[in-house]
Amino acid sequence: MGLTLAYLILMVLVPLAGVGIRASALGWRQFGAIASGARVLASLRISFGASLVASIINIFFGAIVAWVLVRYKFAGRKILDALVDIPFALPTAVAGIALTALYSSHGWIGKWLAPFGVRIAYTPLGIVVALCFVGLPLVVRSIQPVLQEFDPELEEAATVLGAGRGETFRRVILPELLPAILTGFALSMARAVGEYGSVVFISGNLPMRTEIAPLLIITKLDQYDYAGATVIATIMLVLSFTVLLGINLSQHWRRRANAV
Repeated sequence: MGLTLAYLILMVLVPLAGVGIRASALGWRQFGAIASGARVLASLRISFGASLVASIINIFFGAIVAWVLVRYKFAGRKILDALVDIPFALPTAVAGIALTALYSSHGWIGKWLAPFGVRIAYTPLGIVVALCFVGLPLVVRSIQPVLQEFDPELEEAATVLGAGRGETFRRVILPELLPAILTGFALSMARAVGEYGSVVFISGNLPMRTEIAPLLIITKLDQYDYAGATVIATIMLVLSFTVLLGINLSQHWRRRANAV
């Protein structure tokens, strides 16, 4: 226990506390002036908005991928299962370059969408695509073990009692999957908010339009604006912690309700 606490304090709490202490030294007036800047607000809105959209998309498609990998037997299933983890192993910069090459107006996919007026690269939509790419494995790996351990006899009992497939999924399977879905959503959201490498290429980095908060932090540091970088980092830290805390509390209340 002592070793675990010491490691967490040194590796997690001390760096986070350092950000908070540096931000508190600025004073509320200076902190508010920096935080309310139009460019800062725009970058935060893009980062958290795109992360939210990407996480919701990943919940839907991640659940489908996990369901197929667990419930269906087909040739190449193990290969598909291994491909899910590619975003973990692939350097994020390489992923960003590959996605840009695919979805630019002259890319393999983008050139077919361009005649219809659909642009993905260098738009907020491109940011969502990149965040979906990096967050999907987290959702799949959160749901997959729960599906593997789910007792098929519960589904059979529901069918015997007259429940259809939709009702069986809604009333028997979904309640068991919901904690894993929320966990996958939280992990995907947390990964997406702080993602930099895969987004910086496909976004185009246009201030007020496609500039994400992590990039603005790097820009502030390059300009030796440590106060501005600290304020943005503190806001991201507080907002991310609030999202994770809310999801964890909802899971806790659900467990208590089920126990009662």
